[in-house]
Amino acid sequence: MQTRKNPRYQGRITSWKDEQGFGFITPNGGGPEVFVHIKSFASRAERPDGSEIVTYELTVNDKGQPRAANVAFVRPRSARPAPRRPGTGSLPLLAAAGFVVLLAMLVVAGMLPAIVLGACLAMSVISFGAYAADKAAARANRRRTPESTLHLLALAGGWPGALLAQRVFRHKTTKPSFRGEFWCTVAANCVLVGWLATPSGARAMAALLGAG
Repeated sequence: MQTRKNPRYQGRITSWKDEQGFGFITPNGGGPEVFVHIKSFASRAERPDGSEIVTYELTVNDKGQPRAANVAFVRPRSARPAPRRPGTGSLPLLAAAGFVVLLAMLVVAGMLPAIVLGACLAMSVISFGAYAADKAAARANRRRTPESTLHLLALAGGWPGALLAQRVFRHKTTKPSFRGEFWCTVAANCVLVGWLATPSGARAMAALLGAG
C-alpha cells in the first residue's frame, strides 16, 4: 500500500522580514496569505529575500490559520539575480573609509587627539561584533540585541564598523525606521567630531582628558 503524499501548492513570497525570520506567501490560485517561517524551508542553505516563487505543503496553526511547511524554491537562487537591498552599495563603505582617513589626517595635523581616532576604531570593532551577534541571534530565534544599543554604538563613533557589518551580514538594511535613526546617529557623530576639531572643542576635550 502506497503512502499518499501531501498535496503541494505554489505561490510567491510577497512579504519577508529577514531579521524576524518569517513572512507570507500569496497562493497562485488566490486566497488568504499563508504564514511561512524560516524553519519551514526544506533547505536552510539560502534564505529568501522576498518575491521568490515557492512550493509548499499547507498546514494550520492552533488558531486554524494557514501555515506553510516543507517549503522549497521553484528555481535555484543562483538562476536569478538577487535584488539589491538598501545600504548594500559601495558608497556607504567609501564614506566610512573616507571618514576614518579624515580622522587620521586631523590627528596628524594636530587638530584632533589620537584618542578620537582610537575610539572610532575600537567602537567600530565592537559595533561590527554586535551586528554579527544580532544576526546570529535572529537566525537562531534567540534574544536579540536592542536597536537602541546598536544606535548608541554608532553614535559613539562605531558607525563605520556598523556600515561594514550591514554590508557583510546583510543585516538591518531593509527596515526604514532603523535606517533613518541610524543615519541620524551618523550625522550627530560627524557634527561632534567636527566640533572637536574647533578651538572650543579642543579645549573641551583637553579639559575632559585632564590636560587643561
